[in-house]
Amino acid sequence: MKTDTELQRDIICELRWEPSLPEAGIGVDVDDGVVTLSGHVDSYAQQLAAVRAAERVRGVRAINNALRVRVPSWYRRGDAEITHAIANILHWDSEIPDDRITATVENGWVTLAGRVDWQYQKEAAEAAIRHLVGVTGVTNGIALSPVITMNGVKSKIEAAFERSATLDSEYIAVEAHDGAVVLRGTVRSWAERHTAERIAWSAPGVHSVRDELVIDE
Repeated sequence: MKTDTELQRDIICELRWEPSLPEAGIGVDVDDGVVTLSGHVDSYAQQLAAVRAAERVRGVRAINNALRVRVPSWYRRGDAEITHAIANILHWDSEIPDDRITATVENGWVTLAGRVDWQYQKEAAEAAIRHLVGVTGVTNGIALSPVITMNGVKSKIEAAFERSATLDSEYIAVEAHDGAVVLRGTVRSWAERHTAERIAWSAPGVHSVRDELVIDE
């Protein structure tokens, strides 16, 4: 196991290794494997990139994202301009049913609402706008209304786990009831945890996934 000092050093190195992040402005504190990122970045996309970089480091147990987005004056856009850009980008993305999604913007912060059939559509809507100039944050309030129901969701998720080349399914327990899935157990990394979530969301009829997986080296 790494000490907190070693983990802090590795996270700082990983942040410097990420080409989309600024050379300075991000502070890293570690307490018993729990990482706090602080300071400021120029965009919401950079904030997410910093969190993803920290997640890639072995030994990170949890992340407290205290980073703030400060959009430089030359990147600032009015809320109306951002709203117009969002409408355009959602309309041109083939994965997104844009007629079922609404977006409101206040001081650069975007709130998405509406209903879609699949989790990937909800994620695609957020991914499409996170790199827009002027966006300072996103609240994804899109709800799921699965139109497909399927028996044996638990066994189908477990079978998908076993097929995965990047997942050790032996230590993951799946509970499923009426489209609500709970994942429990241990995984070796954030990447493995994200893989388990993605697989669970891919099962037809799933409307919620509660991830209680613990990262354990």
